[in-house]
Amino acid sequence: MVLVTTDGRLMQDIPEAGSVRVVVDNQGRRLLIDRWDMVIGFEMPLWQYRQQQGLASPGTERSRRFDRDRAGWDDPLLEDDPLWEDDFGGDAFPAAPPPPRNRDWRRDRDRFANAEPEATIERRDLNPMTGTVPGRDDGSSIIRLPRENSQQPPVAEPAQPAKPAATPEAPKAPKLSKAQVAALQVYLDRNGFSPGVIDGRMGSNVRKALDAWREASGETIDPADTDMIIGRLAAMGGLAFTTYTITAEDAAGPFIASVPTDYAEKARLDRLSFTSTREMLAERFHMDEDYLQELNPEVDFSRPGVEIKVVDTGPRKKGEVSRIVADKGRKQIRAYGKDGRLVVAYPATIGSSSTPSPSGEVTIERIARNPGYTYNPKINFKQGDNDKILQVPPGPNGPVGSIWIALSKPTYGIHGTPEPSKIGKTSSNGCVRLTNWDAEELAGMVAPGVTVSFIE
Repeated sequence: MVLVTTDGRLMQDIPEAGSVRVVVDNQGRRLLIDRWDMVIGFEMPLWQYRQQQGLASPGTERSRRFDRDRAGWDDPLLEDDPLWEDDFGGDAFPAAPPPPRNRDWRRDRDRFANAEPEATIERRDLNPMTGTVPGRDDGSSIIRLPRENSQQPPVAEPAQPAKPAATPEAPKAPKLSKAQVAALQVYLDRNGFSPGVIDGRMGSNVRKALDAWREASGETIDPADTDMIIGRLAAMGGLAFTTYTITAEDAAGPFIASVPTDYAEKARLDRLSFTSTREMLAERFHMDEDYLQELNPEVDFSRPGVEIKVVDTGPRKKGEVSRIVADKGRKQIRAYGKDGRLVVAYPATIGSSSTPSPSGEVTIERIARNPGYTYNPKINFKQGDNDKILQVPPGPNGPVGSIWIALSKPTYGIHGTPEPSKIGKTSSNGCVRLTNWDAEELAGMVAPGVTVSFIE
């Protein structure tokens, strides 16, 4: 077997392990596909290549010279050999091409030389993260199907009606580690295209952030291009992960034992504070609380002086927003500047079927930081058995989190949340719910009078 480029020439530079994936289509063709899903070459039986190139039969002088070329491009006698030019068209190949970077495919060829042919052909992918084939541990970079030990053409079979060529299956996206996804999330977060909580998971909020980045910059980010992402993070002032030492002030709180679900019980508290140092630090670093614990197993977050691993989200995005779009279908807030360019985008929970958000266009009326919440069952919604007006105290675990951006439609607003991991995945009571840190960042870029357009 030989490797041939899409224009029919021998492939001189054999792809590195992990740089391509190999798929087998329903006609038995083994196609090499790069990371951009482009076919860059294919495998071909030697006899077929000879036939297409008009080479002499096996055993002749030209064939032996071709075999030496195929074996490694290292025969000095080929440099000035006229047969080289006759067979390969003079300039079709350089006189002394460099050796291929990876010759594992030749060892595979020899290993399968005497193998029995398989009865069926099925699709198998190269794992681009490890350079190995699932279910095999030999490290080979090319998938091969066993073949008969012959370089002669097979015996002709009765002609069959031609079948339309099938399009090769698209390669599966590589599985990324949590650290790789977290680095992507940090990069998006630093640029104002929030993935929600940073948790190392490639979920819908990350994909929405990537779409917003593409709208703002015109660039499509490959989540698997970790080198590019890390390089850009370094240029922005620091890598995705850093360390933090818990202070005495962090450990002191004050904290509450738990957050009641009943609004009457909430109203009896002085403040709806965090429940632990871990919860407070997770919010400070825009992280999912469980992921923070996973990065720091067996750490006692209540002890001052303990050094922990966290993500480095950087400073808040700054700018001036003149228009906001609340996209109900996408579950995302997009904010635009005066020049019409997208400035920031945040995953959002926007209303529900029972308590829908407004439609059309409204404006921002005021901004309240660290707000309390007035529960009125006659105006808002009915919660439990509560049928009286209640004054719920402020705090990050309050019903509207740490920010309230009031809208011109009464009782509606854009606000924070006590449960950041649920943003974009649950419903709200009609308002637009963001993580506390995204709501605080947005509040720093808007002013009364800014329009908010609700679209379906």
